[in-house]
Amino acid sequence: MKNKIVTFGELLLRFSKPGQLRLTQGDIFTSKYGGSEANVAVSLATLGEDVTYITRLPDTPVGHAGAMSLAQLGVNINHILYGGQRIGTYYFEPAAGMRAAKVVYDRSGSAYSDLRPGMVPWREILKGCAYFHVSGITAAISPQAAEATFEALDIADELGVTVCFDINYRKNLWRYEAAAPRETLSRMLARCDMMFGDAIEFEWICQHKQPPFTATDSNFQMQMDEYRAWFDEIHAKWPRCRDWMMGMRNIVSSSHHTLTGLLWTDGKLLQAPIMDIPDVIDPVGVGDAFMGGWLHAINLFPDDKQQQLNYSLAAAALKNTIPGDFNLSTDEEITDVVNNRHDISTLYKTYE
Repeated sequence: MKNKIVTFGELLLRFSKPGQLRLTQGDIFTSKYGGSEANVAVSLATLGEDVTYITRLPDTPVGHAGAMSLAQLGVNINHILYGGQRIGTYYFEPAAGMRAAKVVYDRSGSAYSDLRPGMVPWREILKGCAYFHVSGITAAISPQAAEATFEALDIADELGVTVCFDINYRKNLWRYEAAAPRETLSRMLARCDMMFGDAIEFEWICQHKQPPFTATDSNFQMQMDEYRAWFDEIHAKWPRCRDWMMGMRNIVSSSHHTLTGLLWTDGKLLQAPIMDIPDVIDPVGVGDAFMGGWLHAINLFPDDKQQQLNYSLAAAALKNTIPGDFNLSTDEEITDVVNNRHDISTLYKTYE
């Protein structure tokens, strides 16, 4: 039986120049829709889950096109709100060689930024829901969006819905007056049951220096005792959260990354294999692929946390090979990566 899953956040329109051009070069922009919580929704829908996405979009062709892009991929958009003047956007310049990737946000005054408590019928939407997913970005855009996020979290808690949280700390988004990102995200974390973040975000939220992850291939040895002590400390601070997943990436070069994951659960710390990804195409949305893979893997392997972690990592690794924000990997493809362990470059499929 499928679980009903709800995700909540801002849908964005992403602009890039073709190929490896810089944002300051050329005359043509290509566009794709995305955004962290929408990315999770698409991952889940692609894997066959019953997922509803909540956001607010302008009642314009651009806003409706964004909603349609999700509906075409199987996401339920029946509760999206319409109003406001514009859709939030961001500009992405991919990494190349020694040049790092660059992101420029343009989200001020978006339709989502004016979302307020009382606008979303949360009790209707969350009725019968198994999982509710939000991230730090959900609350970062404006004070009223933060209030609407806590309204949703309170109602989810009242209805007994499992809350899934991605730290998703983006320093450049917390620009409104009196913004207090660490305090706000700590309050969100105190209301969550499952949490995902990368190692840098874990370090930021708990102000504890991380053990180094400098893997250049799959043979790197993790400092598991240090990580275990770190997770024990984190859980003691936020005891409601029962499962903590950390994604870890080392950028060997712009097109060569290594990736792994850890899962703390029931006082035990599990480690996934280290994936060696030699041909990175687009690293945007890798954390969202982790989260989407995890929620699906809970259905596949309800009693096997190691398999949940391995599946989540494989989903995230595959996202690196797909242009755009969305992870369109199928269950068969993800399972193939799990079975082949660390080398995704050897996988191929022949159709006859």
